[in-house]
Amino acid sequence: MNHEVIKDINLLDNNGHIIEEGWARRPVWKYERSKVKASALKIKEWDYYSITHTKELWSLNATVADLGFGALFSVSFIDFKLKSFAQKDEMKFFTFGKTGLSACSTEDNKVSFSGKGLSLSFSKTGNTRRLHICVPNLSLPGGNTGIEADLELYQAPGLESMNIATSWKEKRTCFYLNEKVNCMSVSGSLKLGNDDIRLGKDEVWAVLDWGRGNWTRKNRWYWASGSGSVKGKSFGFNLGYGFTDRTPASENVIFYDGKIHKLENVFFHIPENDYLKPWTFSSSDKRFEMRFIPAVDRFAATNLGIIQSIQHQVFGFFTGTAVLDDGKTIRIEHFPAFAEDVYNKW
Repeated sequence: MNHEVIKDINLLDNNGHIIEEGWARRPVWKYERSKVKASALKIKEWDYYSITHTKELWSLNATVADLGFGALFSVSFIDFKLKSFAQKDEMKFFTFGKTGLSACSTEDNKVSFSGKGLSLSFSKTGNTRRLHICVPNLSLPGGNTGIEADLELYQAPGLESMNIATSWKEKRTCFYLNEKVNCMSVSGSLKLGNDDIRLGKDEVWAVLDWGRGNWTRKNRWYWASGSGSVKGKSFGFNLGYGFTDRTPASENVIFYDGKIHKLENVFFHIPENDYLKPWTFSSSDKRFEMRFIPAVDRFAATNLGIIQSIQHQVFGFFTGTAVLDDGKTIRIEHFPAFAEDVYNKW
């Protein structure tokens, strides 16, 4: 378990199977859409950003996802203090992978969308990612209307990221290639209604969830992510399971001062029938032991017959301990982050 891939390698062979499954500290797999053994209706490609203000306690989230049969463009704003959220989604059908998402997370790229109620633009140039987000008529918690954001995310040279390539036991041509870039610093401006906000250094942090894959029809996964700082050092975590065969590797890691510290299995203990009660997190190696106090459940459900989705993305606060590879214990208290339980059938 937890096989680390070191060298650059093609993701898929000519039969559509992953050549070397495992995890990596940087993007090592070369993704070629033409080698995926699936119709264009089934290939999934997405860029998801979550930006958290650790002092003011809000989170801004934006998605561009090409699901084959159509593309989803989404913006949500989470207010931890008011325990509420606002969201706007738009769809564009029959995109078949032509949305403009990149084949590689490290290459310079730009993808954009302008619809009736929202516009998005994600671009990457060198170590900087630029996000333009505009949702003029979104009713926000607290009474303001509209979001307009111009943000710069800085991915420092040498910043390690969590990368994983795994497949499904029941069908090895179905695969999941993913990179999580945590602890990116954020600068820029945000307008919430008539309120103009300048983002301060070391107060706002971002994670990029960059994914490409061909999934099996039904899936339920658990994911948690946090980015911030502890005593002047960047700190974060990525936890996840339930998605693909994780025998080769897990995606459970701690981020500290730009480096990854690998964890074994991590378990989410979610109260039955109430996502807003306290959760706990535990790990098989005793290196991630946390209590999670929810503030907001960003719940969404879609049932279109052949397409179903039930999502609980819960934003709240982590308190507990994380142990680094060298045995150093990091203690966090009231650390804003999120954890989710998602079921999809499509």
